[in-house]
Amino acid sequence: MIEGAWLLQDEENPVALADICLAWICLNLRQLCERRSDGSLCFHRCPVFPQELADQLLCRMAEEGVLNDGTIGIFRSHEHLRLRRALLRSSHLSAEPFRLAICPHRLQELDVSRIKGDLTVSDVLLSLANEECRESLQKLVLTGLDLRGENVEASSLSFSALRGVKSLGLAGTELDDSGLEDVSALPLLEALDISNTNVTDLRALLGCQASLRSLTAHGLTCLDMTPAQLLYVLSHLPGLRHLDLSDNTLNADRDCVVKQLLEEPGILPSLVSLDVSGHRELTDAAIQAFVEARPGMTFIGLLATQAGFCDFFTGKSKLKVAGEANIAQISEALHRYSERECFVREALVHLYSLTNDSDEPQPDVLKLVSTAMQSHAHSLHVQLLATACVFNLTSQDLAIGIPLRLLGNIVRQLLAAMRNFPNHEQLQKNCLLTLCSDRILQDVPFDRFEAAKLVMMWLSTREDQTLQRMAVAIVSILVSKVDFGTSIRSIRQLFIPQLLCIVQQKASVGVVDSTLKFALSALWNLTDETPTACQHFIECQGLELYVEVLESYYSESSIQQKVLGLLNNIAEVAELRTELLDEDLVQHVLNLLQSPEVEVGVSYFAGGILANLASSGEATWNLDLELRNIVVAKLHSAIMTWTPPEREMVSYRTFQPFYPLLDSSQPTGVQLWAVWAMNLVCGQNAPHYGKMLQDEGGFALLKTLITHPNTHNDVRRLAEGILCSLEQQQSAVLFLQDLLTEIVPQGIFFYL
Repeated sequence: MIEGAWLLQDEENPVALADICLAWICLNLRQLCERRSDGSLCFHRCPVFPQELADQLLCRMAEEGVLNDGTIGIFRSHEHLRLRRALLRSSHLSAEPFRLAICPHRLQELDVSRIKGDLTVSDVLLSLANEECRESLQKLVLTGLDLRGENVEASSLSFSALRGVKSLGLAGTELDDSGLEDVSALPLLEALDISNTNVTDLRALLGCQASLRSLTAHGLTCLDMTPAQLLYVLSHLPGLRHLDLSDNTLNADRDCVVKQLLEEPGILPSLVSLDVSGHRELTDAAIQAFVEARPGMTFIGLLATQAGFCDFFTGKSKLKVAGEANIAQISEALHRYSERECFVREALVHLYSLTNDSDEPQPDVLKLVSTAMQSHAHSLHVQLLATACVFNLTSQDLAIGIPLRLLGNIVRQLLAAMRNFPNHEQLQKNCLLTLCSDRILQDVPFDRFEAAKLVMMWLSTREDQTLQRMAVAIVSILVSKVDFGTSIRSIRQLFIPQLLCIVQQKASVGVVDSTLKFALSALWNLTDETPTACQHFIECQGLELYVEVLESYYSESSIQQKVLGLLNNIAEVAELRTELLDEDLVQHVLNLLQSPEVEVGVSYFAGGILANLASSGEATWNLDLELRNIVVAKLHSAIMTWTPPEREMVSYRTFQPFYPLLDSSQPTGVQLWAVWAMNLVCGQNAPHYGKMLQDEGGFALLKTLITHPNTHNDVRRLAEGILCSLEQQQSAVLFLQDLLTEIVPQGIFFYL
């Protein structure tokens, strides 16, 4: 594990109450606010926020993507929301709303990097016009902004008024030599980032040589200086402690400058951090000599340099290395270069190679990969490499050692990748391989409906049997955990037709494999407690197909049980029962109920179908009434022979479909099937189903059934058994609670 396991602090600890509150505010801003005449928002009622909490709210709004011209208006109320650190990265903001919200505050730090909108550097400087803000501001990050608007003259753009600024980020702007000269005149300037700008000459930096401590200058493609000229400037910055000359273009033409720097004796004696990543053909010997001559150094960037593999850089020491020689170096690279796509790709290539045979969970590394995926969501190269690394880091039992919240974030990134690159087969395969994990599918919190949709969309255009089996398995588990009540359109258009197509393909050749079983399970779960889904299943000719499957797979109990389970879901819908009242089908199901050769699970679901069909009464039974009488009688006799299986056979989300079957007007066989089913699951999970009965009023119905004079003794005994076992379980819980109440004051737990 790399130094810095602090990366996992958020995943291992409960979510802070402040974070929960801030997230809730972000989610409910519209309800908490009213609109001013200009369209901006302000809180209906706003207490005085602690200053740090106000900073956190602004930052959280930016991170959640809800900070815009309207919502930033809440910070105009500077008496209640006092800002010191305004972090607005990547928000959608225009100049005037920004000025009105930011100008009143005495800011110490302002980060407007990569703002989406018409905000420019000149707009920011104008917004910092008040004297107090100019004096208080110490850190300003303007990465990626245009310098000035169309109607702003170059002469009006000046940083000279920001006398208190110590750290200035201008990476990715159109800063030129005159701008650098202006910036270098700032009296307190200690840290400067001019990466990817139009600067051609660094000699202006000599104007701040007394104060400058950190210089980041990668990607200076316009630089027009000889190596000797550049080294001259650097040699006259004796106080420089951090220097970044990395080159993520991996351009060999500039390597000679770095080589000469490493060989220059006595240059930059105070240096503690040097980044030369991307400069090829550097040697371990030259870099080691440079570092040893500066014993205070704590960081060296060596990614994509072909250096960093000797013991000096791979052993344990205070020197951190961003490189590719081992997991620690790669982790440092992913941490430092999270926003530099080229370096992220380079690091992920090597991470994939080093994690192919992982046997220990590495959650710290996984979090860094997650950050890379989030930062480069639309880069196919990054997503392809990252999803492969995620699989390596979560496969087999490795996911068990990963915090659930981190896994949840990883799954969200995987789903985003599947959405962004729906036609890239290898990326989709990487995501499916990772999702095909019991730990992830069962325990991790994420949007399972969205995941199931994405997998089904991918499945609809693929015929690879291996991937089909994996995708159907994933869908089968996901749909068992999703309430599809409000998602009927997706069931109609995507899930049921596609899954029926797979069943048809397998059944047409008589195949019995996991793909068929998973498809049947998925359809069973999709129709559970969803009458509209049952209706659509019938409309898609699913009933005819299932009758064929039931007859064709007469010796496959696992197939029969899943088919009968879905037919039972249809039978629970009163309006659809006539669809099942086919004499041949009823007779076939009746045979399965009575057959001594089938497993109890098959007989159980056959009984459920018949019980529900018979429960509608003689008026709706459009077959021979004698057949109904036979069904009711055979139900009773068959159920009395059943032995409850030791393993879990079935689970229920609700007992609602059973309650009509308990009515005193129902035939004994119908009642008996319902109480046998309830007794079965209550015996397997008494706390869960006992609470379900309590919440749904099931106890009262069972008591009514027990006390009714016409209730058959077989039904009464089972119903009494349910109540007795649940009451015993409840008594045991109450006893333990009373016992704990007695012993806790005695301090027993202090000795455990």
